Amino acid sequence: MSDSSPLPPVRLPSEAELARDALATPLLSRAARLARWAGPETRVGAGGELVEEQLAGAADTLGLTGDDAAAFASEAWRIAVDTGLVEIVDEDEGTVAAGADLGLLTSGGPQDVLGVWLVALEAVLADASVPDLDELVGAVEDGGEVDLSSLDWDPEVEAEFLDGVLGNLYLLTVSDGGEGPVPLPALAASMIVPDDMGDPSNDVLEQVSDAMMRLDDQFRLLEPVGLVDFQPVDEALMADTDEEPAGPLDETDVSRYGMVQLTPLGLYGLRARLLEAGFSAPAVGDLVDKGADTLLDSTGLFPPDAARAETEQWLARREPLAAARELLAAARGGDAGAPLRRLRCQQALSLVGAAAEPALREVLDDAELGGLARVWLSEHGAADVPPPSEAMIFWLTIDTVAAQLAAEGNSAELQGLVEGLARQHGGFFAAAWRVDHPATPDVLEAMGRLHPDKKVAKEARKAAFKARSQQGG
Repeated sequence: MSDSSPLPPVRLPSEAELARDALATPLLSRAARLARWAGPETRVGAGGELVEEQLAGAADTLGLTGDDAAAFASEAWRIAVDTGLVEIVDEDEGTVAAGADLGLLTSGGPQDVLGVWLVALEAVLADASVPDLDELVGAVEDGGEVDLSSLDWDPEVEAEFLDGVLGNLYLLTVSDGGEGPVPLPALAASMIVPDDMGDPSNDVLEQVSDAMMRLDDQFRLLEPVGLVDFQPVDEALMADTDEEPAGPLDETDVSRYGMVQLTPLGLYGLRARLLEAGFSAPAVGDLVDKGADTLLDSTGLFPPDAARAETEQWLARREPLAAARELLAAARGGDAGAPLRRLRCQQALSLVGAAAEPALREVLDDAELGGLARVWLSEHGAADVPPPSEAMIFWLTIDTVAAQLAAEGNSAELQGLVEGLARQHGGFFAAAWRVDHPATPDVLEAMGRLHPDKKVAKEARKAAFKARSQQGG
């Protein structure tokens, strides 16, 4: 992802809801329970880890049983130390006490709780980039040091890979229609397969498979901290080919290859990391205290659902008629972004309701807003709406197509609009090139590019040339 272009805005619950989610995550809740359990008799090793003799007591406190109970307890203890819920009093004696941050979980505000959770998240992300214990044990040299070269593992490369995967998952989630779990193979492929590659080679497919299995391990670690909801890879798919499967395998069921979805808390955490890394990662609600000009310019780049949600929050803070007047004033202009501002203004005014009518009537004679005002008044069943002049109709048409170009590019919907205009108005291009709108040449060029009929497309290009000449270009 580029850090220069803003990401689509994310819709987040309130900080109070997120803080409740953070406190309920298995890892942080266990860490807090162990911090309260720790006392004068608790002992830790040189690295702050619980001594082996006390792991059973810690696991019992957490209600953990089974072969992994001690490992889960050890992990929760380390998070308690890393987040400051537990402090080491005397390293030589290995004594501990409740940390200063433990009280934040019960008496602090939502931001305090989320701050503790973010520290826990960073600790788990660091763990997720480390080879598993078996690989590390196998890489220990005679002198007791780890030979990283034998692991084919580069800490920076691994961390960058995981950051890239999480960045792609965040982008998929905040993009329109991106809600829902993502198949693990697709996420792995997004990091391995070049965009311009046709059918991947066997070597590339093998890399994707290796990455998928690495991500399976990593997301298993990341789920307990509340970053993701994760369905692991079906172990039956990894069974020894010489063994008979326990049941029938349906390899067309993509969910068996793992599915992952960011939680609301995970979206919050990744957005915090993106902001810290210098990315523009807006959240819906960021613009509620901004002016209408900022609202219209910013939501021009938003997906439709996010633009509507942001606008609804902005309107909720304002008196309807005053908001309508502010929106209309901000929609004026002859700059390149003005058509899209007017489109967003029209969409925003549709949310205001009948209270906006006086503001719309005030701009009926405005060259830039008069057409927009007539459309709004007619759609709302207002009486005594003056008919638009032919010049206003053509100006509004050019403005609308320019806005759609800015919002969607050469979309199928825009192509349909272009075909309809040319079909309904036989002399459209003969009149359109004379329209006194800054975007007229660009709109006509786009119509020539989009129209499938070669004759009509040629007419559009000729009209674009005339319009550019008329404007001195």
